Amino acid sequence: MIDNALLELRDVGKVFGDTVALSPTTLNIKEGSFVAIVGPSGCGKSTLFNVIAGLLTPDSGDVVLADQRVTGATGHVGYMLQKDLLVPWRTVEDNITMAARLTRRVTANDRSEARRIATQYGLGDFLRHYPSALSGGMRQRVAFMRTLVTHQQLLLLDEPFGALDAQTRLEMQQWLLQVWRDTGRTVLFITHDVDESIFLSDRILVMSPRPGRIVADFENPLGRPRDISTLTDPDFNELKSRIMGLLHGKTQ
Repeated sequence: MIDNALLELRDVGKVFGDTVALSPTTLNIKEGSFVAIVGPSGCGKSTLFNVIAGLLTPDSGDVVLADQRVTGATGHVGYMLQKDLLVPWRTVEDNITMAARLTRRVTANDRSEARRIATQYGLGDFLRHYPSALSGGMRQRVAFMRTLVTHQQLLLLDEPFGALDAQTRLEMQQWLLQVWRDTGRTVLFITHDVDESIFLSDRILVMSPRPGRIVADFENPLGRPRDISTLTDPDFNELKSRIMGLLHGKTQ
């Protein structure tokens, strides 16, 4: 296990009937890091997330979080999907506090935290608005805030910006990096966008077509902080070329 590892997967595999969705996978994620996972559709990325989150029980192996075995258990990670899944008849404030609402009565402290975090990240004037009044990027911010207030150290983000237009997507990427710097959370981020994976992460894992397995593990050479000029950095383009080569069946 690597030093300061928050998450450890030990030969975790998953089979659905005759289909091997995820080959036995061993992986360590350092606490406080931002790790992106890229791969073709159907390669097992979401299966991997569902196993980590305890929504699926693996057919082999173990999931260890903060030195505790959590295989098949839920409630130990924050999990955000591509669809924002906001409740249309609830306000922004109510949607942010939804995680608490599902397990207990919402307290004054929950509402105070929702107001604080919404104000800190640019939605303080929209707390009483309903999702229909928000832009796509604003809706994704609310969904992420709802994930953030679960207070879990590990956040699983499954293509959260996939449905956004290019300009909004870049704005949300920069916003996410700011939140990550502020909170110190550990992030696992699924994306089909190689540029996005490099722009955001410290480390990029590349998965193969089904049966899914990790075929490459790249440390990102780019420094921080990052901005739009990062997209033209020679190191960015070299890493992108190597990842794209793997995704299209070429060797490194």
